[in-house]
Amino acid sequence: MNIMLFHSTYGLRPAVLDAAARLRDAGHEVWTPDLFEGRTFDTVEEGMAFNEEIGKDELLKRAILAAAPYSERGLVYAGFSLGASVAQTLALGDEKARGLLLLHGTSDIAENASVDELPVQLHVAEPDPFETDDWLSAWYLQMGKAGADIEVYRYAGAGHLYTDPELPDYDAEATEATWRVALGFLETL
Repeated sequence: MNIMLFHSTYGLRPAVLDAAARLRDAGHEVWTPDLFEGRTFDTVEEGMAFNEEIGKDELLKRAILAAAPYSERGLVYAGFSLGASVAQTLALGDEKARGLLLLHGTSDIAENASVDELPVQLHVAEPDPFETDDWLSAWYLQMGKAGADIEVYRYAGAGHLYTDPELPDYDAEATEATWRVALGFLETL
């Protein structure tokens, strides 16, 4: 599978590169574009401030330019938190998308979004301050309305970005469960 993996608001950190290596070890081709052009951050607040400085349109432009050379191959879009929202936006706009793997995040869905049974898998903490229950319920219904085939996995007690071992949110058990399920999902695409 060809996977475009987008980083979180912390930037392209070792956890993203480790995830890409795990995916490559499972036989996938993986790209990890650096949407922040080398910048990484120690706190979510710093990363969000930088993201706001760049602006959503510029961030999406960078993501589209990174994915464009490979989209004809039929990409699986994937991402962590902010990167998941970017991946979702691109997958919903790419008719050749093979799947969508969301780790720790979702995004708004355009009213006119339409996909043909796009396989979507979401892994998120429970509870998650950035992905509240009400938000996730509305997101799930909208994705279904758009035509996605959705699976949602919740991890009780895990922190928001629980797959990054360098962050306080890290949860080893939830991380291993996430990757076990996600790798199985990718095998079905």
